[in-house]
Parts: sequence; C-alpha cells; structure tokens
Amino acid sequence: MEDLVVNFHTLDGVVYALDRVSLDVQKGEILGLVGETGCGKTATGLAILKLLPDNSEIAKGRIMLEDDDILHKSEDEEMNIRGRKIAMIFQDPASSLNPVFSIGRQLLDVLKIHNQHMDEESLRKLAYEKLGMVELPDAESVMDLYPHELSGGMQQRVMMAIALAGSPILLIADEPTTALDVTIQAQLLVLLKKLKDTLGLSVLLITHNLGLVRELCDRIAIMYAGSVAESADTDRIFRNPLHPYTRGLISSVVTGRLRGKVLHYIPGTVPSLLHPPTGCRFHPRCAYAIEVCKQAHPDLLEIEAGHFVACYNIPKEPWWRT
Repeated sequence: MEDLVVNFHTLDGVVYALDRVSLDVQKGEILGLVGETGCGKTATGLAILKLLPDNSEIAKGRIMLEDDDILHKSEDEEMNIRGRKIAMIFQDPASSLNPVFSIGRQLLDVLKIHNQHMDEESLRKLAYEKLGMVELPDAESVMDLYPHELSGGMQQRVMMAIALAGSPILLIADEPTTALDVTIQAQLLVLLKKLKDTLGLSVLLITHNLGLVRELCDRIAIMYAGSVAESADTDRIFRNPLHPYTRGLISSVVTGRLRGKVLHYIPGTVPSLLHPPTGCRFHPRCAYAIEVCKQAHPDLLEIEAGHFVACYNIPKEPWWRT
C-alpha cells in the first residue's frame, strides 16, 4: 500500500480518514496494525478489499497485490480477488454470520463459489476439512447447528473457516478476539499463528492490544489519526521506539511493576478528522514538536534498516521503560 488517501463525505463535512498510509505485508508474516480506536485501522483493511461505504472516496494511492495494482479493478475483477486471494475476518462473528441459516449452509455456499466443479459430497468433505483446519471438534454436528447455538469462540472459528474457503494468500483479521475471554483469545491467536505457518499465509492483524502484537506479530505498524507513525520488526519497536507517539503508547501500558507509581499518559486528545491539525497530526500533543511539524506532513522514512519513522524531530535520548 503506497500513499493511500481515503476521505468520507458526511453531512458534517469531509472526514480525512487516511492520510498517505503506506504499508507492506511480506509473504508468510504477520503484520500488526496498532492504534487507538478511530485511527483508521479498519478503514485501511476495508480499503484493501474495496468494502468501504458509498460515501467514501479513495483520493490517491496504490494497493499492490504481488505485482498487480488492485485498487483500480472493476467490480467483477474485485470479486475474483475477494476470498480467493484476500479474505477478511471481522471482530464480531455474531453479526457476520446469518442467523437464519445453518453453519453448514453458509460454509457450503462459500465453498461452491470457489469450487464450482465439485459435487455436493466433495464440497461437504471439504467443509469438514476446513472446520477441522480451525480445530472445531465434531465438524459434522457443527454443520447442522445455527450461529446462536455456538459460543463466541466457535463462531469466530467458523468465520476463519469461511475466510479460508478460497485458499487466500492474505488474511486480514480485524480485532478477531474482541469480546472473547482471555483463554479463548489465546487459543484463537495460537490457531492463527499455526494457520500462518501451515498454509504460508500472510496476515494483517488489526488490533489495539500491544501485548497481543508483541507475542504474535513479526512486524508492527503504529497508526495515529489516519497516518502511519512508525513501523519496524516487533522486537525493535519495543526495544527502541523512535516516534514520540509510539514511546507514549508503550509507556501507557499498565504493568504490575508500576504499582504505587503515577501512570503515564499522553496529554491532550485525539484530533477530529473533520478538522485534522496541519502538518504532523500528532504535533499538538507532542513534547518534541518544532515549527516544521505544524507546517508539513512528515514522510515515512527509513531511519535504520527496516525501521521507518514519520517524524521531523526524533527524540535523541535513549529509550527505556520507566
């Protein structure tokens, strides 16, 4: 993804949702896209599949899948990409599954689209295989159940099976463990990593959970107010964050070591994307802001090998967690 700009036209005015977003997901890796609620993470995922609402406008940018620019494909061409090359699972499986159809009916309908040459018996065997792939026990019984008869974790496994029905090469997971208890979250994340290793999947994991990305992701991209502030491999982000926002975000994580101490926070509030600040969108809250930060949007530059930062005044003092 190169310099993607997405706007939403609303009754209140234009929402400048994504501002020159650049990301890359390598083959067989998990990239964590991290940021606060409303920073543009989900909009980024939806833009890749052109599932943005009708009031949206992709004003600029390119989205390359392997060597193919998929941003300007026709609707028919896009339909051949969705599910077959790129699939997405959402944070609320209960709203993604149709409550009036059985799990088997919904899974078989998707499999038929991707395997039109198969007969009913072969499709059913393939459905059992997909449900087994996501470690759902007793697949034959699950096929006859309705979504309300499954737990949240089982529903999300079904959504993962549906997403894998077309054997995609990129899986976009939009906060897939939201509203699940921590035990089920851990199981689903282990499963996601196992699927990545087994199938050679590339995964874009959208989340606000820093602990999750530290355990699961190969690389991390930090978003703030519609822009990518910093990206690097996971160890480097946590060992030596360079962008002031990344430092503030990591410092804000509460741990047992902070018992009895004053908790760190980032002063100010997230800006309205109806009227975003000029220049760097973080500058009104940044202790390191200089005059140029107010005037021009910083480019995402490679500061060291594989470490990209969008900042005019990177803090010079060494990083440590207080």
